[in-house]
Amino acid sequence: MKVLKIAGALALGAMLAACQTNGMGTKQIGGGLIGAGVGGLAGSQIGDGRGQLLATGTGAVIGLLVGSEIGKSLDRADKLYAERTAQQALETNPSGQPARWRNPDSGNRGQITPTRTYKQSGSYCREYQTTIMVGGKAQTGYGTACRMPDGSWQMQ
Repeated sequence: MKVLKIAGALALGAMLAACQTNGMGTKQIGGGLIGAGVGGLAGSQIGDGRGQLLATGTGAVIGLLVGSEIGKSLDRADKLYAERTAQQALETNPSGQPARWRNPDSGNRGQITPTRTYKQSGSYCREYQTTIMVGGKAQTGYGTACRMPDGSWQMQ
């Protein structure tokens, strides 16, 4: 289960972070680099010794590939649609009810579905599943977000 949560955070983080750069080709490069970093960090949480080193390297490579592919397609508007939808869904949707977004300019779309709500260290947290469609290809992820004191939801 821990691997699925890490993979979800990796996928969503790479999907959303890949949009932070702009200009021709820089979204793909930036997405790849951010994905590699997130993937390496996620991989470092698995195993120990040589197994941990292998997991870190594998996570970095997977993150690089996912972040690069998404980064070359998503733009700043896609990221805003996804983030707004995620914040609203995590705050108001019951578990199992998806919230969808679509960028009419790019045609990219996605959804986030809260799957479970629980309390951790005094804060409410929600597990979620997300799918983003870019160029007809679906990228899915699973993760956890917790409500911050200001009322926003932070992806873990």
